[in-house]
This record gives sequence, structure tokens and C-alpha cells, in this order.
Amino acid sequence: MKPVCLHAKDQIEAFLCRHPFLHLYSIGDLDDFFWNYTTWYAFLDQQQIEQLVLLYTGTSLPVVLGLSEEPTDLIEELLQSIAHLLPKRFYAHLSGDLATVFADDYQIESHGLHLKMALSNSALLDTADTSDVIPLSAADRGELEDLYRLAYPGNWFEPRMLETGHYYGIRRGAALVSVAGVHVYSQQYKVAALGNITTHPQFRGQGLAKVVCAKLCKDLWQKVEHIGLNVKADNYSAIACYTKLGFKAIATYEEYLLELKQIVPARTS
Repeated sequence: MKPVCLHAKDQIEAFLCRHPFLHLYSIGDLDDFFWNYTTWYAFLDQQQIEQLVLLYTGTSLPVVLGLSEEPTDLIEELLQSIAHLLPKRFYAHLSGDLATVFADDYQIESHGLHLKMALSNSALLDTADTSDVIPLSAADRGELEDLYRLAYPGNWFEPRMLETGHYYGIRRGAALVSVAGVHVYSQQYKVAALGNITTHPQFRGQGLAKVVCAKLCKDLWQKVEHIGLNVKADNYSAIACYTKLGFKAIATYEEYLLELKQIVPARTS
């Protein structure tokens, strides 16, 4: 099959919504807030999407989303057919062993197996006392970035996400010690993906992340129909926290950093 580049939101949405929690990020990226940073590659059969890959360039490091229900043969073929169009360096969320598609041309660094979790029991959000949680805004950007540098150096925080109005925190004294926000939010498409959740190392073990996430989810639940998140599969404490809030695992995938191999010129005698 020959890949095509899609531009019709309705067509893309119809395909993604077959499995909304698997494709939560991609659905959110249909929103005008993210749309201009997206490139959608697909295989079509009689104008119906058979498989889809998203390249998102709205972060400092481009991200490729290649997620699929089993089997993965068709998406593997799609990734192979667009490999020459992808950046020299990018991050990727890939189902199964799809990273092998890039093995000949890219250096591949695995960032581990991850779970996709979906909020399935919102009643559990009420088990947390969220009275200490406060909304954060662009005025808090400096403090947020300081906390991320200390507590979550590998974060994906993009300051413009504060414009969504869906970042919350807890202070102890004057200090911001726990935060939760969103990677993706779209009221139009009724989806949100939690992200950039962290707590200052000196304040961990007190359940602050659970409390701030509960407040964030209760706020989001008034505006969207699907709330999810990604978490590393061996981050057992975080998984336990999210489970207590009503999340359940619905899929697995792997994250990778890929960088095009340098071609060493052949020696001439």
C-alpha cells in the first residue's frame, strides 16, 4: 500500500475513536491548540483509514505515535514506508516490537515498557481531600520549572500548556511541593491526558500526588469524557496511586529515543 498524508479531522477522528483510550493523545491533538504541529500518515482502503501514524512537532523533541491493536503487521508496513520522512532525531511511542523497523538506520534507546491507564471509576476521586490544592497559572511558571528540574528532570513540560488552565499544585508554606497537569486537553474532543506529575523529594510518601491528581481529574471530568495517562510499567508506586483514584491499565507500549546513524565514509586507499 502507498502512504498518504491526511488533512481531514473528521476522517482521522472516526478512526481514532474506535479505541479512544489507546489513541487519547492523538485525539487531543486534533484540537486547534495542537493541530498545526501534527502530520498524519495513513494507509487507506477506499478512502477508509486502515492504519495511522502521527508525527507531532509541538515539543522540543518531535514525537512519533505508532500505536495499534494486534496484529501490528500493517502499522509496521506503514512505518517502513514513511521512515525516510521522519526527523533525524525523535521520540516514539510504539506498540509491540515496532522499533525494529528502524534498526538499520537509527540508533535506538529504549525508555522502557509503559502502561496506558484509563479513568474507569470516577467515584474513587472523592476519596481524596483536595481542599489544599490550588490552581496554577503562567505566573507560577518559574516555580514549576524549578520543581521539575529538581524532582522530575526528564519531564515533558511545555509552558504553553499552562494556558489550558489545567495545572494544579500543593504548597507547604510558600514552596510549591507537588504538581499535576496535562499533556493533552481538548474540550471539543472531550479528552485529557494527565502528565508532568511530580512531588518534591522531601515531601514524598505523604499522598500529595494522589490528592493533586484527584483535584485535576475532578475538574477535567466536568468537561471531558475520557481521561487517561501513561506511566512506566515498573513505577509501581505511581500505578498504585492511579489505581486508588479509579484508573485501570488498558494497553501497553514502549517508548524510545531514536537518532539517525551517522554514515561513515568508506576509506580510499
